[in-house]
Amino acid sequence: MNDLPPDPARLRAILEYLNRQVADHETVGIYLRLQRDAVQAALAKAEAPPPRRPRLPKGGAGLGPTVRISVRPTFVVQQKRSPRGPEPAIVHLGDCSMVEGTPHPIGEHDARVSLTDPNVEACAFCRPDTELGFID
Repeated sequence: MNDLPPDPARLRAILEYLNRQVADHETVGIYLRLQRDAVQAALAKAEAPPPRRPRLPKGGAGLGPTVRISVRPTFVVQQKRSPRGPEPAIVHLGDCSMVEGTPHPIGEHDARVSLTDPNVEACAFCRPDTELGFID
């Protein structure tokens, strides 16, 4: 681009056009970065060595009785971004199928505190607020 016009009026018009193009295509850039991050995470998971299974003693002795543990649901928070800036974060149950992007796991206490923040919403699909005992 060495053939730029010398006068300020045309240079300003070109600059305004380029700024509009950057702004109009920012959403595509955000989407592509999110997709790249998801592929990198999947690649890291695929390349990770499989978990080691503990060896059982000969004859299976020494294991003791089977104990069932009640697992409380885990929670994840999803930060949404848009070209206009960040949108309210969304708290989901850990197994919610409506989570988009890369979720960040949080504990029950953090989920409860987050849902009291006006910039955080509960997922309308999995209803973590109900799980935590919040009343509508």
